[in-house]
Amino acid sequence: MPEAPNNSTTDYNTLTEKNKKCLEFIEDVTSNPDEVQLRVLSDILTQNATVEYLHRHGLSGQTDRKTFKKLVPVVTYDDLQPDITRIANGDRSPILSSHPISEFLTSSGTSGGERKLMPTIEAELGRRTLLYSLLMPVMSQFVPGLEKGKGMYFLFVKSESKTPGGLLARPVLTSYYKSNHFKERPYDPYTNYTSPNETILCQDSFQSMYSQMLCGLCLNQEVLRVGAVFASGFIRAIRFLEKHWSVLCNDIRTGTVNPVITDPVVKEAVLRVLKPDPALAEFIERECSKSSWQGIITRIWPNTKYVDVIVTGTMSQYIPTLDYYSNGLPLVCTMYASSECYFGVNLNPLCKPSEVAYTLIPTMAYFEFLPVGNNDQDQEPNPVDLSEVKLGQDYELVVTTYAGLYRYRVGDLLRVASFKNKAPQFSFICRKNVALSIDADKTDEVELHQAIEKASGHLVPFDATLIEYTSFADTTTIPGHYVIFWELSVKGSSTHVPPSVLEDCCITIEESLNSVYRQGRASDKSIGPLEIRLVEPGTFDKLMDYAISLGASINQYKTPRCVKFAPIIELLNSLVVSKYFSPKCPKWVPGHKQWNNMN
Repeated sequence: MPEAPNNSTTDYNTLTEKNKKCLEFIEDVTSNPDEVQLRVLSDILTQNATVEYLHRHGLSGQTDRKTFKKLVPVVTYDDLQPDITRIANGDRSPILSSHPISEFLTSSGTSGGERKLMPTIEAELGRRTLLYSLLMPVMSQFVPGLEKGKGMYFLFVKSESKTPGGLLARPVLTSYYKSNHFKERPYDPYTNYTSPNETILCQDSFQSMYSQMLCGLCLNQEVLRVGAVFASGFIRAIRFLEKHWSVLCNDIRTGTVNPVITDPVVKEAVLRVLKPDPALAEFIERECSKSSWQGIITRIWPNTKYVDVIVTGTMSQYIPTLDYYSNGLPLVCTMYASSECYFGVNLNPLCKPSEVAYTLIPTMAYFEFLPVGNNDQDQEPNPVDLSEVKLGQDYELVVTTYAGLYRYRVGDLLRVASFKNKAPQFSFICRKNVALSIDADKTDEVELHQAIEKASGHLVPFDATLIEYTSFADTTTIPGHYVIFWELSVKGSSTHVPPSVLEDCCITIEESLNSVYRQGRASDKSIGPLEIRLVEPGTFDKLMDYAISLGASINQYKTPRCVKFAPIIELLNSLVVSKYFSPKCPKWVPGHKQWNNMN
């Protein structure tokens, strides 16, 4: 993810001094995180001492941690929804924050559910900018000279909506890109992008992608780093180039913009970059017309040092594709953020994707952590503070923000991987939610992903790769069963994956799922055989296009691992080319731990 600008001059000494100060800041706040956290909590409670929500829970001006934890409950979005609805409907009284709610930031949401509305205040833009400003000083320790070139990032906005009370509701990145912090940034070598602001701010996603790609191609020799927010978004950009390189090259050859760009502001911005360059057009045509696109990033943008995308969590499935296109360039995850709050940075950005760990910056919010996996299933564990987490332990993140969230369960599961000074560093495990359920079974996204990863190993001998997947709980059959939609890439037209292998994939998934599921299949017969439905190539691109047509943000879009919305299921089913079922029941033994917990 690209960094925010900082109001500084651009000479080398000033840049070096700015980087030094940012690194000193990180050293300082990670050396005494608990002191910083106490100060942050006190600041939040002092600023919001008069709000209705805190008074409702018995807090009347106290700012100490002990009283706060005793009186204010740990909550989910459902608990806050009545208050958020009041604000959305126009109630301007200090319900959650003493500062006016400036807008709502919409989360990427869950499959089939409404988008969550996260309240924010003007001051949060400054906090987000602070976190952004730490990224390049950290990165420059590992990759020097980045100030000498440009970043080619594919960044997008979505259309805004307004609540009944007149507040804007939009994704956090749309809010940031439309803010003066981004639009009116002074020149800074670290925020020098190939994409003009006008191309990023274009509401038409096709015109935005086309114009950003065109500018990136024109400036190919100046590009030192490439990226997008999510790995899937960057791969979508490369696939866009695969489809449209011919017309893009024609634009470069002639110095004219294709008529598909109808937005005059975008066209004018592109023409400031675009000049007739037949030699460059011929070079790009030659590379793109080759039979293999392996290493296409380093072939067209030869000075690229790394790919800046999120490849943690479910995005990890895109790592092989990114490695293929980039010739194994480092895949860099720079920061950890959400609509609720910006959290932290990766202080070792050139690490392997599997080793990514984020250092939470203690000034961003007040952080607590709910231990996960404790043996006492009947009692909710008490949250612990940032200074109390233990190495190797998993936690659910809880935040208290300046904008009016108090002890809010974000839903992210994190694992303590290491420490920076006295501050813990967390690896992102998953978003906590249930993906599939037919009966008493509860299958989450991580469990499903791990099972599918294991099953996809059966495809390797046939030169086939699982490109994308999603699932749904099909209750139209009796009993209901899990359906997994798979899109495969098969090398060579003569290669064929036998039906028996795909049936083996079905049973491997089932064998990898929890004992409650396996009991339902093997003993209770409450769950039918798992089904894999192969879909035609390009299906998941069509799914993304459909989601965007309904208002989803191209920045925040992630392939849903479970779908419930009937039109989406209909779309997927219309693109199915074959179906395969598990040929037998998975193994199940009475007395397994999960089975005992159900009783």
